[in-house]
Amino acid sequence: MCRVIAIANQKGGAGKTTTAASLGFGLARAGKKVLLIDADPQGSLSISLGIGKQDMLTYSLSNIFDKIMNDKEDEIDFEEGLYHHEEGVDLMPCNITMCDIELRLTGATARELVMRYYVENMRSKYDYILIDCMPSLQILPLNAFACADSVLIPVKPDLLNVKGLEQLMNTIKNVKTKWCFNPRLSIEGILFTQVDIRRNNDREFIKLLHDLYGNRVNIFDTLIPLSVKGSEVSNRGISIYKYDAKGKLAESYQKLTEEVLANE
Repeated sequence: MCRVIAIANQKGGAGKTTTAASLGFGLARAGKKVLLIDADPQGSLSISLGIGKQDMLTYSLSNIFDKIMNDKEDEIDFEEGLYHHEEGVDLMPCNITMCDIELRLTGATARELVMRYYVENMRSKYDYILIDCMPSLQILPLNAFACADSVLIPVKPDLLNVKGLEQLMNTIKNVKTKWCFNPRLSIEGILFTQVDIRRNNDREFIKLLHDLYGNRVNIFDTLIPLSVKGSEVSNRGISIYKYDAKGKLAESYQKLTEEVLANE
């Protein structure tokens, strides 16, 4: 059965894209069929998987949204636009044209549910679908939450992020109950990223979030370390496992992959 995981945090720089890519590659290495959906107009995930000049793409996620919004679902070819990466994951790319879609969604009927049509039609083809969300809590991330089974929340250890995390938690709760977009939505877990365990601030932040949320949601045991390898690999078009297989970053994402698999 396919699991759909949205990777989200409205704060930029939390490591969403690196986590989406590395977890996706890790799951593929474990023998799973994986689809990555780049749902950020910046196209960072598309770039990190090796798609150059993504703004020149003739087909991307925005084309799918456009067809659904114009009641042309029967024209969708679900294989069109998919990028098949040599390391075993598929990608539906995104680019700046998604900004226009985001504006048009504002006045659309059932605007939070557009992505659901696409994802539901892809579930039978994959074991995992990972959605890399843009850093906001606006209409595009809400579309991801409305069709996901769970939300994985990467969090950089910074005390200023506590308020933003509470806002994200409230949004997820509203998607489940108040707005009823997706009653089955759960929190996959909070993932600490860019951690330097030697710093007092990082240790204090980790303890604080365990105190605040440890009894309410899953907090991954894995700590993703602060590493220049993450920024280095982001424009290489390959996985961290191929770029620096024996490094601490690859080791930590392998542990995260094992934790996610254990939740099946």
